[in-house]
Amino acid sequence: MLVSWNWLKDYLGETELTPEKAAELLGAHAFEIDGVEQMTDDTVIDVSILPNRSSDCLCHRGIARELASITGTSLLYDPLATKPELKTIDTIDIEIEDQEACPRFTASLITGVTIKESPEWLRRRLEALGQRSINNIVDATNYVMYALGQPLHAYDADLFPQVDGKWHFGVRFAKEGEVVGLIAEGGKSEERNVELSGSELLVVDRSSGTPIGLAGVKGGRFAGVHEGTNKIIIEAAHFHPTLTRQTARRHGIVIDASKRFENEPSRNLPPYAQADIIKLIIDIAGGQYEGTADVFPNTSQQKEVEVSVAKTNALLGLALSGQEMETILRQVGCTVSLHDDILTTTGPWERTDLNIPEDFIEEVGRIYGYDHVRSVMPATVPLSEINTRYYYIEQIRKFLLERGFSEVITSSFRKKDQIQLQNALASDKSFLRSSLTKNVAEALDKNAQFTDLLGTDDVRIFEVGTVFTRGGELGVTEHISLALGVRLKASGYSGKEDKIVKEIADALDAQFGTHCEWQSEKGVIECDLSLALADLPQPAMYDTVTTLADITYRPFSIFPSISRDIAMWTTEGTTPEEVEHVLNEQSGPLRVRTRLFDTFTKDGRTSYAFRLVFQSKEKTLTDEEVNVIMDAVYAAASGRGWEVR
Repeated sequence: MLVSWNWLKDYLGETELTPEKAAELLGAHAFEIDGVEQMTDDTVIDVSILPNRSSDCLCHRGIARELASITGTSLLYDPLATKPELKTIDTIDIEIEDQEACPRFTASLITGVTIKESPEWLRRRLEALGQRSINNIVDATNYVMYALGQPLHAYDADLFPQVDGKWHFGVRFAKEGEVVGLIAEGGKSEERNVELSGSELLVVDRSSGTPIGLAGVKGGRFAGVHEGTNKIIIEAAHFHPTLTRQTARRHGIVIDASKRFENEPSRNLPPYAQADIIKLIIDIAGGQYEGTADVFPNTSQQKEVEVSVAKTNALLGLALSGQEMETILRQVGCTVSLHDDILTTTGPWERTDLNIPEDFIEEVGRIYGYDHVRSVMPATVPLSEINTRYYYIEQIRKFLLERGFSEVITSSFRKKDQIQLQNALASDKSFLRSSLTKNVAEALDKNAQFTDLLGTDDVRIFEVGTVFTRGGELGVTEHISLALGVRLKASGYSGKEDKIVKEIADALDAQFGTHCEWQSEKGVIECDLSLALADLPQPAMYDTVTTLADITYRPFSIFPSISRDIAMWTTEGTTPEEVEHVLNEQSGPLRVRTRLFDTFTKDGRTSYAFRLVFQSKEKTLTDEEVNVIMDAVYAAASGRGWEVR
């Protein structure tokens, strides 16, 4: 979510924080920061809001409240601090068909407005977030949504027929085949009609039964605001998050409003949004506020939660007092009382994510700062029992690693196989894998091209994983399988690999006394490891399998490598190490590997052939760039009296 620093300062007031420092604090205590961009007269922070905080932080007030909690300060202006007093109006009638699907619906009437261009300050605020200005009314609804997180929609009240002097709103489920006409995206002229399946929730004009909006997703063209609008009705409601998500994705209308409804902002938020937009519209469009209709049959309250001080310290690895925890939770906006070792606390009404003790414990940890948690080596606990299967799998891993194999972990899902999933994750992940062979073969084919970069003659990989086949009482059986494979070159399976994997398999059986029934297929062999390990004896003691002391990790380049070969006759007594030193010295920082792959002696002279591999961490290298480097390498070799072949 893009956040305007100028906008945040409306809530924070004068502050010593800079945008960069604010981003740093948010990153350390709350969210990931995707970037900070300096604009002409503002700074925009790109904040990645996690799902558990999307209910209250997909808005500027929520981010400002986070910064106040982190710094232990108060907001200069908090639009959620005082419950708004809205006049009741009896000329708007609202009927909700399913109160679980729509727990709350509010509608406010403002008369005498003038539709025109938004003031410059409002246009700038929206433009900083990448939003195009449309008109003052539509912009006002967007502004309040980005300010408080509550989506709103404006209707032209004169386009609704009044029955018995009232406007009749309704919220109901769609009928199968029913069509709703939606407003265009971002003020564009293109209109869109959506045919409904019957599972969608609609806002309707009850007097005519006409759908006027796809609830929680997008407003309809019916009664849309236009240049001649004089009288408007503002909707602020609460719709079920799952229904909203399903509808938005089914019809491909995932927009800022639907994203907020999907994350279920508080049911208490609509009146606050109404109060804000009423004031804003009167300021920028004129008019008279007439009143608000509010249907909220089942009110909701934040529940009290008891949090143990001792448990909090134990989980976080801290030694805070109850008073310190109480102070932190009050910074977050919680109501807290401390008695003995128990904190009785209630979260602020907009924080729908604070429901169990662990939620409040997390608040203590993140506001206090996880950087204060000291690293302590755990006490050594003797093993009471050794897991036989785990022990031998670790030993097999060690055996294969020592023979040049690398372990891979591939997907448990396939496009086609034996066991189909009822709810597939994707079209190419509809089945559970019945073997590891195909996955390992695909991994070999993808990686065989990197032998030069890796400095190996072949690619060797293995996988230990669960596979699923038909059978058993439930129709599905599973077991642990082991597959290992080899590729000698990038062109694919050559046939020579079978001998290598067979030798490794025989050596593995001999090493561990297993009797694997290996299945072979184009350089990959696989066996039922659960069955092979079933008869092995219980190990007497646990051996440390892998040590990390001598392992160095570094990031790899995402750009392709280029290889060049050079062969030369050298003078008598020249060693390959001497030649390699000269080649490396001339090839520069883009050289990532040098490998001697051929030696030939004739008539007192020795020919050495080396393969040089080049790769950049910043870009894809061109042949021309590498050719310039190789020209320098050839020149250096010739300068030493070596004859380049």
